[in-house]
Amino acid sequence: MYADVKMRGIFITGTSTGVGKTHIGKLLSQALRARNIRVVPRKPVESGCDSVDGELLPADAQALMQAAAYPGELADVCRYRFQPPLSPARAARLADTRLTTGELVRVCKHGSKDGFVLVEGAGGFYSPLTEDGLNADLAEALQLPLLLVAENRLGILNHVLLNAEAIRARRLNLAAVILNDLDSEQHEHMDNAADLDSMLHCPVYAVGYNENSLPEELIDTLAQPVTATA
Repeated sequence: MYADVKMRGIFITGTSTGVGKTHIGKLLSQALRARNIRVVPRKPVESGCDSVDGELLPADAQALMQAAAYPGELADVCRYRFQPPLSPARAARLADTRLTTGELVRVCKHGSKDGFVLVEGAGGFYSPLTEDGLNADLAEALQLPLLLVAENRLGILNHVLLNAEAIRARRLNLAAVILNDLDSEQHEHMDNAADLDSMLHCPVYAVGYNENSLPEELIDTLAQPVTATA
């Protein structure tokens, strides 16, 4: 249905909401910019937006736009904005807005030529996104590699493995897993990255609390398709 969509970039998804997808997206955008790679940020739909002077402002989309130094309009980055802090699918229904996966594909594709398209989903991989699909459906339609972000905590192994299995079932490429430390205190013997590394067929990286950079190895891997064709 969306076979004509051909883009270079990454789809950032998570094991849940609030795991730090936007933070990772910002760090990735900054690292790619440092390599003179044009980043095209897309957060096609965002809920939980604050109203400022009568306009709904998408904080995550704004952060991605700033990190990417994107010269376009905020509406290009985030076309659909909703105030209730609910799934975009439910928030859209409450706003009497028809939101479809096909429309979000068009939003992500628009203006994406000759750049690294960084798409951030909303919530987790299987979270409802539109009236006819999940985040997984948008990822499948775009056919971009996935970066799976998870909170680095006790119990996350199960969530990451379930997500990895769901991604494989969609025949999508899981480029890497990022374990994001949202808590400065971790058990001294916990090493989720090492445990997952032995069970997954993709790189697993742990990003420390308040860390402001991503592993160079990860940036090398993600940037290669762009630099190779530049």
